[in-house]
Amino acid sequence: TVTFKDDTYSSTTTYKGIQIFTADVDGTTVKNIQWAGADDAQKLAIQKAVVKAISDWSVANKKGEYTSENAQEAADWLNEHAGTTATTKVSNDHVLNLIAEKLNSPEFSGSWKTTSQGANSLPSLTAGYWLFLTNSVAEGSDTSSKDVFTSPVYTVVDGKTNKAVTPKKSVPTVDKKIVSAKGEKELDASDSHIGQSVTYNLYGTIADNYDTYGTYLYQFSDQLSKGLDLEPGFTATLYANKDLAQDDINHTKGIDVTNSFIQSKETVDTTTGIKTTTWTCSNLKSVTGVTSESCIVISYKAKINSKATVGENAGNTNTATLTYSNNPMTGDYGTTVPDEVKSYTYGLKLNKVDLGTEKALPNAKFTIMVKAAADTNLQGKYVQFDGTLGPDAYAFTTGDDGAITVKGLGAGTYTVEETDAPENYDKVASFDFTIKSKSENEALGENSNAEKYVLSVPSGQVIIGTPDDVTGDNKLEAEDDTTTNEDGTFNITVGDTKKVGLPLTGLNGVTFTWIAGGAVLCIG
Repeated sequence: TVTFKDDTYSSTTTYKGIQIFTADVDGTTVKNIQWAGADDAQKLAIQKAVVKAISDWSVANKKGEYTSENAQEAADWLNEHAGTTATTKVSNDHVLNLIAEKLNSPEFSGSWKTTSQGANSLPSLTAGYWLFLTNSVAEGSDTSSKDVFTSPVYTVVDGKTNKAVTPKKSVPTVDKKIVSAKGEKELDASDSHIGQSVTYNLYGTIADNYDTYGTYLYQFSDQLSKGLDLEPGFTATLYANKDLAQDDINHTKGIDVTNSFIQSKETVDTTTGIKTTTWTCSNLKSVTGVTSESCIVISYKAKINSKATVGENAGNTNTATLTYSNNPMTGDYGTTVPDEVKSYTYGLKLNKVDLGTEKALPNAKFTIMVKAAADTNLQGKYVQFDGTLGPDAYAFTTGDDGAITVKGLGAGTYTVEETDAPENYDKVASFDFTIKSKSENEALGENSNAEKYVLSVPSGQVIIGTPDDVTGDNKLEAEDDTTTNEDGTFNITVGDTKKVGLPLTGLNGVTFTWIAGGAVLCIG
């Protein structure tokens, strides 16, 4: 019995084997070599296929035509010219691959023994020289990539001892990363302002039996949520391996292969708003320098837009997959498991109230400035009406509900200044608030229940949340569970002190008394 060791795909991928030579086997020694086959017709067909493959290889390599139909001589020729070891993944033009291609045809369908799904063994194999190939592969799912076909596996079976065969293959992978604002690390989650440009990197690997393929399709597919807009331009960079690629985040040291990939026109799902773009190399074999160890990186930029989902619990999803040739004998393709990253943006609802009555106050004006951010180029800029940043201050004015709402804020620290208070009210002193970076929290292993929104200097006039409706104490205290709203925005409440003129009596009479007394004194 020959068992195929495939821990990942053994329950869904099937294999097949065909005997080429019968022989008496003693350890690694074979003798009495004959053509295999259930009958004379099968034996003749196998003989012709093998001899033709050897002859084609010989002619192509300028070694002359091969014509011998003797099984022993064919075996001797293979032993002399194959030049393989137990770990060799034969190349596309190798003689053993040519033999496999000729035998892997409908003409020999009745000569192959095939495993059944879930049973990855072939029992009762007779002694001799066998070829094993993949018969069918697992189709893949959201948690598993579609399997690839093995390179041809040739082995000697002694007809007595059970044997384990390891398929010669690996499945390509894709990893998607977001480059941090400072450009010094890559993240699975990031925080951005509306309109802020963010770099995304897609890392693709290649099957380790790449040499077995004559042509090799290689296509990155990227899906942006409706809250992200793809920017023009991309780069494709080739590296000797994935480690080198990931050590060069900004991709200045690899080989530029952008011209080998074609970017598709973006398509949009009208139901979900998801936008899909592909970058395709129709035949990676035509790209100089690519090996089974190579890593190819697609880099592009995208921006958060006004349709983005707001809040700390619902990021804007961004996924990538890789489609690849998965069968060296045909033009079949496989697809990897999607790899997902998320881009977050936040929204502020600033509520203005009377400090004494906690009633909403319209007509207060505020500016919001970036005080500190991971991207230092944003510092000193002002939040505009649509959440973008600009060099000039924009005055937000509270409506009848005493509130202003702005969406599209990134992580960082902001300074809020009340530039105009409602009539008969004193302005509140300027204050700072901070939105903590989700990605940094995850990287530091902070508790997910830690505060996301923080006031730099808490006071009785400014709180995170909405008031508890306890009036008359001239201070604000937040009601429980009012930090965030259903639309993902978070609350800051500001209380202004009203200037009140109380009614006065008796002042004129006292003044007259003093005047009269002074006059009497003067007369005296």
